[in-house]
Amino acid sequence: MNSKKKSSTAFRPEPSIGDASIMLVSQAKQHAIRSLRTASVRFVTFVGTFSWGLAGALQAVILGGAMAQSGAAQTAAPSTSAPYDEPTTVRRSPTTSDVFVDSAPDRYTVVRGDSLWGIAGRFLKQPWRWPEIWQMNREQIRNPHWIYPGQVIILDRAMGTMRLGTGPEANGTVKLSPQVRIEAGRDAIPSIPPEAIEPYLTQPLVVESKNMLEAPRIVAAKERVVLGAGDIAYVAGITDPSITVYQLFRPGRELLDPDSGDVIAYQADYLGTARVTKPGNPATITITSSKSEVNAGDRLVAATKPVVINYVPHSPAVPVKGRVISIYSGVAYAGSSMVVAVNRGSAEGLDVGSILAIKSFGRTIADRTNGHKEEITLPEERKGLMFVFRVFNHIAYGLITSTSDSVEVGDTVTQP
Repeated sequence: MNSKKKSSTAFRPEPSIGDASIMLVSQAKQHAIRSLRTASVRFVTFVGTFSWGLAGALQAVILGGAMAQSGAAQTAAPSTSAPYDEPTTVRRSPTTSDVFVDSAPDRYTVVRGDSLWGIAGRFLKQPWRWPEIWQMNREQIRNPHWIYPGQVIILDRAMGTMRLGTGPEANGTVKLSPQVRIEAGRDAIPSIPPEAIEPYLTQPLVVESKNMLEAPRIVAAKERVVLGAGDIAYVAGITDPSITVYQLFRPGRELLDPDSGDVIAYQADYLGTARVTKPGNPATITITSSKSEVNAGDRLVAATKPVVINYVPHSPAVPVKGRVISIYSGVAYAGSSMVVAVNRGSAEGLDVGSILAIKSFGRTIADRTNGHKEEITLPEERKGLMFVFRVFNHIAYGLITSTSDSVEVGDTVTQP
């Protein structure tokens, strides 16, 4: 019986279009797997842990996404987050209701006799927020803010800011930046009324303990014991020959820190001025003016140049809490437009233009209303505000700009 020999070659039908698609997809998957395996190895090597288990898990997660796209190209989207060392700050512009007084004008023309503090109070419920409304940075706050009579301050209620124009004809067009002008004109308006603080800007007010020991002193007079304008005296301790103009003062009463009880400075009683006519040790001086009699033992301090206070009112950059240590006029109580000294200065973060809130010191009382004696500390009550205009290392002088009650030595001062 003849039988037909079967062919050893199996029947292979012609591939259809569907079969070709399946082959292409399969090849694409294999290519994707090889690429993802390579990426996984690199990733694991980078972190220092060559873990195929982690790589396989990573492949499964990524491959699942790749298969869902049926071979579509996967493109990583660029990150839109800010760099870690440059955080994004979201700033909310203040609204009219919480910043500006209800009667604030839309436009105000600066006139001679104005002050930055007065204008700030015309617009702002809290005048020390002036830098915030003008969008000033810390460096700009440290510099004078020059504003001149005739310029127009424009209130932008929508943005919660103020801008500077050049005159009534500006009609909302801003021609000048609200930032610091470079040129310093004599006609620029001051921060606070100059007549209230002028005597305190050039005369020595306090001498800190260390400086008192180092201050030059009059050791003898040429002809008389009591000296006045035109007299000649001899001074020991002048070490800088480039300084030739001095102010004369007599050490006054000690200024004590209310918290520690330590002497932090001496009040300086201003006597007059003098000029060095012959350097040396002792040096020869001529008294050029005298407010009071000058004697041996009186001290000298280098004269300061008159300054115009044009610094913007602002809250201190750091938290501050101090005490009133002196009322300059020698009275027991101070009110508006009087000068006080506090036991905080540049070392504690104060600078010219800082605004401090004045509060009553929370005194302790003995309460017997409940049938027995109990000590109770009363809360601090706000009394007013002060504008710091002269700063020493650990002492600052300020003008009381507003008060609802009399200020006394020992009261507390804080950031507003």
